[in-house]
Amino acid sequence: MSISAAFRASAKPLARAFTSRAVDGFVGAIGNTPLIRLEKLSKLTGCNIVAKSEFQNPGGSVKDRAALGVIRDAEKRGLLKPGGTVVEGTAGNTGIGLAHVCRARGYRCVIFMPNTQSQEKIDLLRMLGAEVYPVPAVAYENPQNYNHQARDFAKDLPNAIWTDQFDNTANAEAHYLSTGPEIWEQTQGEVDAFICATGTGGTLAGIGRALKEKSDGKTQVWLADPPGSVLHSYITSGGKLKERSGGSITEGIGQGRITNNLGTFVKQLDGALHIPDQKTIAMLYELLDTEGLYLGASSALNVVAAVELAQKLGPGKTVATILCDGAYRYQSRIFSKKWLKAKALEDSIPEHLQKYAVLD
Repeated sequence: MSISAAFRASAKPLARAFTSRAVDGFVGAIGNTPLIRLEKLSKLTGCNIVAKSEFQNPGGSVKDRAALGVIRDAEKRGLLKPGGTVVEGTAGNTGIGLAHVCRARGYRCVIFMPNTQSQEKIDLLRMLGAEVYPVPAVAYENPQNYNHQARDFAKDLPNAIWTDQFDNTANAEAHYLSTGPEIWEQTQGEVDAFICATGTGGTLAGIGRALKEKSDGKTQVWLADPPGSVLHSYITSGGKLKERSGGSITEGIGQGRITNNLGTFVKQLDGALHIPDQKTIAMLYELLDTEGLYLGASSALNVVAAVELAQKLGPGKTVATILCDGAYRYQSRIFSKKWLKAKALEDSIPEHLQKYAVLD
């Protein structure tokens, strides 16, 4: 049975199968998210475009997996003991995942983040009990970069860890052990390609490694990249170039260097696609209109990339990607007419979809 037929055969009105028995608390609910076949885009491409609905994790994003992974790793190695402090530099979702896990496991949570992030994310972190320090957004090479400030803060505290999401490979390991095998099982081993954007590199590297191993190298793994990131240039030039220009409306993806997490897999990547913001915002509104999915910009970028990769591979292929989070953490921006105009993106949204931009 083909994967598209399997999806149709398993579909039941108003219900989906339970994936487990009762789980232990917040952390037990992380993972085992549904894999959604995007019907309209699959029909358009003649392929099966499937997307892991990571916004259905209990903390609302794919970063719940990394948060749990790095904390469990620190506990296992004896670096974090009961009542300790967890410190991280994060653009948002990892901090939210860490704040949830820290509440569930009794740790203090301290977050340093760029002051360019949405107010919704900052407010939510504080509501979850985290101490939040928004700091100026400067390059990684600058000693005042939010990651370095987080590292230095943790050094001065007893029983504290800096989780170091970018270079702590427990991040990628969490996806190697969970997300990748889940995708393989949910596609019944029929996945021709996987593609997603990357910030820390953990999701792409962990899933990519798992799928390459399980498919004996047959599954292609590609990187999707927003404006302002060096990764597309680096990968398509064979590691010779690091061109960086402009910026992006997306949050938490794109990178100016090869992190340790990405470094575990970068040489096995099959290619990279550059996705401009104009395509991302148009897809965000399209997915809301045709699929009923209320998603953030990074999720929309991933779907654009999956469609373009499917078109490259040809009809009948199965291409998987990640729906990182929902739009709730960004809605004051991406559905604001004023914000869209300020970003020169209002004309990128087809006229029949502009009705969803309901905020002034």
